Amino acid sequence: MRFFLIIGFFISTSIGVFAQGNGKISGKIIDAQTKEPVDYATISIFKAGVASPFNGTITDSKGAFTLKNIPDGEYSLRIDFVGYKPSTVDHIVINSSAVTVVVPTIVLAPASNELNTVNVVAKTPIVENKIDKLVYNAANDLTAQGGVALDVLKKVPMVNVDIDGNVELQGDANIRFLINGKPSSIFGASLADALQSIPASQIKSIEVITSPGAKYDASGTGGIINIILKDSKVQGFNGSVNVSAGTRLDNGSVNLNVRKGNFGVNAFFSGNKQLNATTASNTDRLSYNNTRDTLTHLLQNGNSGFVRSGHQSGINFNWSITPKDELTAGISFNHFNNHTNGLTTQEQQRMLAAGNNIFSDIINLRSSETKSGSDAVDMSLGYKKTFKAKDQELDVLFTTSSSNNTSNYSQRQDYLTGGYPSSGSMANNPGKNKETDITIDYAQPISENFLIETGAKGVFEDLNTNVTTDTLLANQTYGRNSNQTYGFNYSRKVFAYYLSASFSLFKFIDGKAGLRDEYTTTTADFPGTHIPAYNTIAPSFTLQHKFDATQSIKFSFTYRIERPDYGDLNPFYNISDPHNISTGNPNLRPEIGHNYEIGYNKSFDGGGNIYAGLTYRYNTDDMQTFTTFAQVLNINGTNYSNVFLNQRYNIGSQLSEGLNMYGSLPIGKLSLRTNIQLGERSNTNPTIGTVKGFAARANLNATYQFGHNLTAEAFGNYNSSQKNLQGVRPSTFTYNLAVRKQFLNKKASIGLTAANPFNEFVNQRSTTVGANFNQSSLRAVPYRTFGISISYKFGKLEFKKEKEKDDNNNNNGLQAPPEN
Repeated sequence: MRFFLIIGFFISTSIGVFAQGNGKISGKIIDAQTKEPVDYATISIFKAGVASPFNGTITDSKGAFTLKNIPDGEYSLRIDFVGYKPSTVDHIVINSSAVTVVVPTIVLAPASNELNTVNVVAKTPIVENKIDKLVYNAANDLTAQGGVALDVLKKVPMVNVDIDGNVELQGDANIRFLINGKPSSIFGASLADALQSIPASQIKSIEVITSPGAKYDASGTGGIINIILKDSKVQGFNGSVNVSAGTRLDNGSVNLNVRKGNFGVNAFFSGNKQLNATTASNTDRLSYNNTRDTLTHLLQNGNSGFVRSGHQSGINFNWSITPKDELTAGISFNHFNNHTNGLTTQEQQRMLAAGNNIFSDIINLRSSETKSGSDAVDMSLGYKKTFKAKDQELDVLFTTSSSNNTSNYSQRQDYLTGGYPSSGSMANNPGKNKETDITIDYAQPISENFLIETGAKGVFEDLNTNVTTDTLLANQTYGRNSNQTYGFNYSRKVFAYYLSASFSLFKFIDGKAGLRDEYTTTTADFPGTHIPAYNTIAPSFTLQHKFDATQSIKFSFTYRIERPDYGDLNPFYNISDPHNISTGNPNLRPEIGHNYEIGYNKSFDGGGNIYAGLTYRYNTDDMQTFTTFAQVLNINGTNYSNVFLNQRYNIGSQLSEGLNMYGSLPIGKLSLRTNIQLGERSNTNPTIGTVKGFAARANLNATYQFGHNLTAEAFGNYNSSQKNLQGVRPSTFTYNLAVRKQFLNKKASIGLTAANPFNEFVNQRSTTVGANFNQSSLRAVPYRTFGISISYKFGKLEFKKEKEKDDNNNNNGLQAPPEN
């Protein structure tokens, strides 16, 4: 902690030497022919003699713009809008005698008579550090082309992804995932599978929100990750096709966009398939009985094949009924399934602790098969009403998401010694999960620098699942095991209200503060399960100070809650390996998080950027998977010996302190980006005590532009090992190489990718320890892959372009994100 305090003091004292900019530049843009205002035009401001802009904004519906917090100096403006010729205004001087400058009306000359088919190329930064979120723009991510959402997430600052697809945000795995700002039940069945079913080519950007305001659900102690899928709000017809093939993964996606006047339609389809890959594994476990006079030694060596596939499709509608009334609707279908089958040799020796005298040695061969999948349907209907007053807005949103989930396994053990009869079981676990959300939001400006927002939301979740289990009989047929055949119904309702304010004080501090109240009721019909209703009051605030147009510091606090989801609660026992059994826990309580964050951001002439942030997180009733050992485990009348039972529990509390650093540096044709995370996590459990573990994560991305539309990229990612409550999480190092050639006026491209080209496997070594056991494991995960990607953009674009709100350009205080 002392280390982080020193760094925080260094940052705060260092940036204090920079002066506050008080200058303001404003003006108006009109069409040269019609004399009408040109809204949504881009205004870029340049320091005299510098080739790259350091700030910018867009014009409002009246063609007006304002740039604030400009330091003393000489500047020029560049005005751009698709369909018009660019215009510049030079020699704008800000000083003590001219703090406010009103630029004479700027006239833009239309260039539409020169256009036929237009290819719009917008140079968007890869990473945008906005006031309330960080945005990773995935369009120019070369090494992720041909990959899936998890490959893109590995590039995102503050996000960590391990080899199995487990995601953490600033060291916390309890993350609220959204698609286009809306929840989807596809994430509840299996987050890793859902993320691996989304092709990277379908992703426009990823928003990371570590300190969500009161407008957001309080769910997700780690924060929110919002995956924005590709669409287009440009007039005309356009689309894209992306296809990739590889040695481990095949991908494809199609996007179609049509917009005429005030009505637009977007349709998409994407799918992928992870080809069969075999993972070798071995486990060495030593366990003791309660008196510690007898020990059991279990060795497992095996191979398992794995196949995964998924696809998504959907259609979205946007109708601007009037300039102030907008209706949106959408429906999407999501699917994934996976299939694992394996063969494992098992040897179990029992011996006396004194002298290691073996009195039992059993060898068997276990064959197993596991299948799981989910089919989800997401629907939404939204209405937005704007008013004459700027920022006054009413939003009504209805969303519903339902999924049919399946999970089943079969396993059989044939004994090679001891003359024991074969044993086995198979189980089927179909289930349904449905969530319906109704949201109303209203924003009312009180003055230019003060905005009130309020709203209410109802969340209605229903989960039901059934389990049927069959056991291998002596005659080698399977019979129904009535003790392990049951049903489970779970219902949760959340009623929320919030009030928040955005403000600017003394031209010094921009802020947003709010309070959210969520009342939760839960019912479950599983035996021994009772969850009382509870109320959660979640305060949040963010304060930001801009030293000038290029640097700022912000401090935030959020109170968060993590409610258990489908996979956490489902009491289905997966006994595909009778020595390693997993199940859900219907009695889980919600986890509570208290999150503090301070961050400093600085941009440089030429496009460079640095960010440094400190985080402090304290969670109570922390939910983690915990392993317990049983010499004999009785599951509804059936005994299993020498068992690890893996189940989610409220293990106690967790304290995390971390440092996040991000930087980008353009050097001519070379562009470098790096992200470093350092942190210490302390888990406290009443039985085990406190366990501390330090972790580091670092990556480096290098992109080089050769010219002639040829680009190459290299990416390396390292995750250190970390001590946790029951052992050590393995370290991982992966690297990717890619090259892309664009042609046909950048409408088409072809790319080559490679992941770990010189290493076929990534070895994962882990340990698990407890009061009466210790285990070491090694998995050789296949990771090397080679691939080829082809993309093509088509369509004729007409103008003008729809407005895309960008709160990064808003200088009047903090604005809530557009989605709830």
